[in-house]
Amino acid sequence: MLIQLIANHPEALGPIVRNTPTWVWGMLTALMVLGISQLRDRTAGLVRVSLTPVGMTIFSIWGTVAAFGSSPVFGQALGVWLVTTTIVFALLFRTQANARYDAATRSYAIPGSVVPLALIAGIFLVKYTVGVELAMAPQLIRDSQYALTVAALYGAFTGMFIGRAARLWRLAYRAPATMAAA
Repeated sequence: MLIQLIANHPEALGPIVRNTPTWVWGMLTALMVLGISQLRDRTAGLVRVSLTPVGMTIFSIWGTVAAFGSSPVFGQALGVWLVTTTIVFALLFRTQANARYDAATRSYAIPGSVVPLALIAGIFLVKYTVGVELAMAPQLIRDSQYALTVAALYGAFTGMFIGRAARLWRLAYRAPATMAAA
């Protein structure tokens, strides 16, 4: 809906951006700084590699509840969010992490990647777009197709964040057993 509006009436973009609360742009800036920081190779401990997935999961749940908490399809939306999160998590968890864990220092060597930045930008754009669309067309809150599609998007992002982190957690979990066997 928003994309169609902007495609057909590009002049609508100005008022949408002007009517966006200032704190949203601050949040976008902070999230982009976080994503950009992950473009470089880095080392991080378990807590550090867990913060972004936990934060983005909270952002995803907040997006779903804020958009559809009072919707008659909220239960279904939450179910779709959970199922999608689980499926995407399971698919990612099966793959290997592109990082190394050093049990002696209890830290990860993580290569830089654009993926976290893309995921962070994606979840922000979904939240922003849904907020604008619901402000322009509040009746969408009762549209099950819309609600379930948005919930699936939030769930996919959550599954990606948690799945990527779980691959790192698995490295730390396996490290002591590997060292003992060696």
